[in-house]
Amino acid sequence: MSFWEVGAGESLLHGELAWLGAAMEWVSAAIDVLAILLLLIGALRFVLGVLRAELLLTGPDRVRRTNRGRIELGRYILAGLELLIVSDIIHSALSLAISDVIYLGLLVLVRSLISYFLDRELGQLRQELSEDMSVEKPENERSRQ
Repeated sequence: MSFWEVGAGESLLHGELAWLGAAMEWVSAAIDVLAILLLLIGALRFVLGVLRAELLLTGPDRVRRTNRGRIELGRYILAGLELLIVSDIIHSALSLAISDVIYLGLLVLVRSLISYFLDRELGQLRQELSEDMSVEKPENERSRQ
């Protein structure tokens, strides 16, 4: 047995409760499918929103609508990544091999870094949108007078 296989093998979950392990594999696969569906829905909504903005709007309104779409897409991506992490934790808990635990650690690290930087970018977009709205509001109020 190599170092990478340490921990792999028979356990209560793989022996007498093998049915539970198999059920958890199905649960994990279902979570993967849900995460992928969530990512696809977010991508589709983003593409449709950008197309709508490009075809129907001009100037700052077009940019603002696109940025709102980016924020929404980012939310979908973050939610999908979180679901994928849950699925990876279930897989690693079921395998009990050190290589799977190391793999899980690396996956969680990469996905957490992506989530962190994506969240920062979304925060900047939100701030830009709120600044745009506060700058335009007084101009709109002035034009009414």
